[in-house]
Amino acid sequence: MVTFLSKLFIKDYKNYENSVVRGKYGLLCAVWGIVLNLLLFAAKMIAGVLSNSVSVLADAFNNLSDAGSSLVTLFGFKAASKKADSDHPFGHGRYEYIAGLVVSVLIVVMGVEFIKTSVGKIASGENDTHFTVMTGVILLASILVKVYVCIFNKSIGKKISSPALLATGTDALSDCVATFAIIVSAVISNVTDFAADGWCGLIVSFMIIVAGINAAKETINPLLGQMPSKEFVEKVSSLLLSHEEIVGIHDLIVHDYAPGHIMISVHAEISDKSDLIEAHELIDNVEREIAEKLDCEAVIHMDPISTDDERVHEVKQKVCEVLLAIHEDVTIHDFRMVDGNTLTNLIFDIVVPFDVKMERDEIKKEADRLVKTIDKKYNAVVDVDRKMV
Repeated sequence: MVTFLSKLFIKDYKNYENSVVRGKYGLLCAVWGIVLNLLLFAAKMIAGVLSNSVSVLADAFNNLSDAGSSLVTLFGFKAASKKADSDHPFGHGRYEYIAGLVVSVLIVVMGVEFIKTSVGKIASGENDTHFTVMTGVILLASILVKVYVCIFNKSIGKKISSPALLATGTDALSDCVATFAIIVSAVISNVTDFAADGWCGLIVSFMIIVAGINAAKETINPLLGQMPSKEFVEKVSSLLLSHEEIVGIHDLIVHDYAPGHIMISVHAEISDKSDLIEAHELIDNVEREIAEKLDCEAVIHMDPISTDDERVHEVKQKVCEVLLAIHEDVTIHDFRMVDGNTLTNLIFDIVVPFDVKMERDEIKKEADRLVKTIDKKYNAVVDVDRKMV
């Protein structure tokens, strides 16, 4: 149904990286989610009241909170689609992440409230639920609906890289498990004297809370600033290195203000024998190409490097090898050699992963010590970078 509606209402519906298309997908999924969850809420409320089941009522209000979550997601996508302005020059894309976080908080609050209700029923020790065939049919149908909700939210969430939709899909899957647990408790309550309803309500409540916490993690990480995906880094690297004049890249940094609102900066290595005007024109063209193909703004710093000095290449290779003693993923760039009467300065930047706990000064001293194992007259002049991708 969502695929059909997307073809019907979204122009250029396969252009998932376009911010306008993403916004329309978000609105479509949110509205469809509100409709389905309100229908489930109404059906489960009737079933819960007739059966006097706290677990079914908890599940019903969980669906109501899901409808509210979809409403928050709708407003989040609507706000995120607003164009940049003087107060927000990088756009409003992070409203989508905030919407996902609000959804997560609502889920956790709902879970906590039903823990209280379930504990009260357990304390009473009464087995006063009256499950009927109609209750069972409603619960089974809701599982099928929630599986569908999970599939379409996760599918579209992956296509448009939306944490809010992925969080909604995860929540729908946990709803399926919770509803199945309610069905099991109904069977137990009907064939035994054990008051399973309160315990099942407690289990469902904890599952709701866990789903909310997991969803929160998915939205908090991009708000704090997380590593870009490996796939995105590979796309940027492949595009840059597809130009034969660019012999290497380093210092790639990705600033994520939400999909469709991404800025990158990177250093592109070009032969120091290149014509300055031609090299500058190349960089301008590559920046435009990145904007067109990856839907993000790029600032490229041009680094001239020696490509035909065999001595420099040989020493650089040896330096790379000895520095692996610090960490197997250490790399260097901007390597230069400056010869003096008694010392040769080896000037370079060293890129160190965050799991190396040494301080910057310690890394510099260790790099100098390792370089001197190649030749005692070498002196390392090092600038330390942390690995950003």
